[in-house]
Amino acid sequence: MNAVVSHENELLLNTVQCFLKDEIYPHEDAVDRSGEVPLELGRQIEARAKEVGLFAANLPEAVGGGGLNYTSSSIVEREYGKTTHALQSWIARPTELLLACEGDQVARYLDPCVTGEKRELFALTEPEAGSDVMGMKTNAKRDGRDWILNGSKHFISGPVMPDFAIVFAATGIDETPRGPRKRVTAFLVDVGLPGFDCREGHKCVSYRGYKTFQLSFDNVRLGPDQILGEEGRGLELSGKWLGMGRIWVGATCCGKAERLMNMAADWAANRKQFGKPIGTFQATGFRLADMAIGLRTADLLVTDAVRRADEGKMQDMDAAMVKVYCSEMLNKVADDTVQIFGGMGLMEEMPIQRLWRDSRLERIWDGTSEIQRHIITRSILRPLGG
Repeated sequence: MNAVVSHENELLLNTVQCFLKDEIYPHEDAVDRSGEVPLELGRQIEARAKEVGLFAANLPEAVGGGGLNYTSSSIVEREYGKTTHALQSWIARPTELLLACEGDQVARYLDPCVTGEKRELFALTEPEAGSDVMGMKTNAKRDGRDWILNGSKHFISGPVMPDFAIVFAATGIDETPRGPRKRVTAFLVDVGLPGFDCREGHKCVSYRGYKTFQLSFDNVRLGPDQILGEEGRGLELSGKWLGMGRIWVGATCCGKAERLMNMAADWAANRKQFGKPIGTFQATGFRLADMAIGLRTADLLVTDAVRRADEGKMQDMDAAMVKVYCSEMLNKVADDTVQIFGGMGLMEEMPIQRLWRDSRLERIWDGTSEIQRHIITRSILRPLGG
């Protein structure tokens, strides 16, 4: 990482690096092979994260969190990117949406997530409405003061069976200058409520051991106190979180790319063919050069977006640029690293194939590269009337 960091952030970086070295890296291969994080190991990571102050570090000190600003969080997320979500996600970073909790919701949902007593899921994606949020079929209809929730969600990721989900559902239709638009509301839905089925879903070849969940709702009755924020303002509530989530994806991609590039450089310097290190051949050396250029550019994009976020000036296009560029940069670095290692890059005994598999998902979740380009295009054309 080439950014200049403060003394405090340097100490933070050292803490994270030591934590990963001691608590995470030793378990990567076993988790990837088994496709499971043993519950005892996950709880151990949770406990150690609390001891060193990394648990819920993203939330304000006022609610019991670590109070990291966006700049500090980007340093942390970049390091977390060097390993697998299956393990690092046990170092909980509760969603900032929970800061919208009010009244009894604070003690019921926010506080337990800060302390680690509860885990939440962010449930937006549906089988027929991934990036097309307006295609959402999950809906909630009024029944007196209550709401009746029906529908389903899938590809909802998390490290362990949750205690509740933040579920986005259509609660009506609004007329807008661009035509009718679904009114979307966020609900806090407890696992175990009658009609709410939450189970593990498909197993992904990226980040083995990191779970996906399928959620279905069959006439689930919710009280008015189960709305998070305001009725009809769910997408606005999620917007800031989604934007920062895409920047954190960019930061994690930079971390993983650095780990891969270091492996590739070490191999290229020591692996010999025709009596010379393979890195001295342009076909290999130029790949390393392109890796370095791409990583430096990606780091600068993340730094710029984080600065804008800290200043309250970050736009959707800023986050989209970070997400699409960093994820595609990582994919090229991962593919070139496999090529530099040759056949060894695809052997199970080497970590390269695992990092390569894990890298592929980054271009899909939190909005595909195609969606990010659409956001960027829209941001360019709308001010011009397009």
